[in-house]
Amino acid sequence: MGRNATPGEQGRESAAVPRHIAIVMDGNGRWAEKRGRPRSLGHQAGLKALRRIVEHCGQTGIFELTIFAFSSENWNRPKKEVNRLMDLFMRALDKEARELHEKGVRVRFIGELSAFAPALRKSIQKAVNRTRNNQRMTLNVAVNYGGRWDITQAARKLAQACEEGLMHARDIDETSMASHLMLADSPAPDLFIRTGGEMRISNFLLWQSAYTEFYFSPVLWPDFSPACLDAAIADFASRERRFGLIGKQVQRQAG
Repeated sequence: MGRNATPGEQGRESAAVPRHIAIVMDGNGRWAEKRGRPRSLGHQAGLKALRRIVEHCGQTGIFELTIFAFSSENWNRPKKEVNRLMDLFMRALDKEARELHEKGVRVRFIGELSAFAPALRKSIQKAVNRTRNNQRMTLNVAVNYGGRWDITQAARKLAQACEEGLMHARDIDETSMASHLMLADSPAPDLFIRTGGEMRISNFLLWQSAYTEFYFSPVLWPDFSPACLDAAIADFASRERRFGLIGKQVQRQAG
């Protein structure tokens, strides 16, 4: 997949279709509560929405999709809801990985996976191994992930390398930091979508989203359709991405 493009390189690329989309899938619980149903039903409906969006991304030519499935802060939710989420995740993982494999989708997981039960970690690794050679598109699933954690673990690796004499503190720069982050070998997200009406990024891909375009949708995630995704992509395509340059410079680079 290659390294992250520099702002100048990104400015020369077509803005019509994002290569990489990141999504905060918000609103499952509220969707269920509006219908007088348990929140777990909203998470099941959210899984169905995810299937539709992944398939549509593949048809649209999206190279990579990163979804925020479970944040490091989600452990603070009611224990009953967390347990049901873990149960749904475990039951769905094998089936979803099998179907994604048949569609040529590579699945990866980012986050502190050691917090999960051994059986779940085994299923996660099985899904990764099954799909690792697929090339149609990549689906990154962020679980027990937080942007601050991501930056901290990268800094810790760099500090360890300095302690072991493998590098000097003066060698630490943005490139070396980025190389130790989750998604180090992926292009930075071009488009960040959050559903559910909230207008914040909630500690998701903090470093990677430095030049990302943001799109906030009022639609609750289970109702987020391929048409909603198309609207977000159309909005993205209408923007001029300058990466710190002025409009005339971007136009000259575009040629």
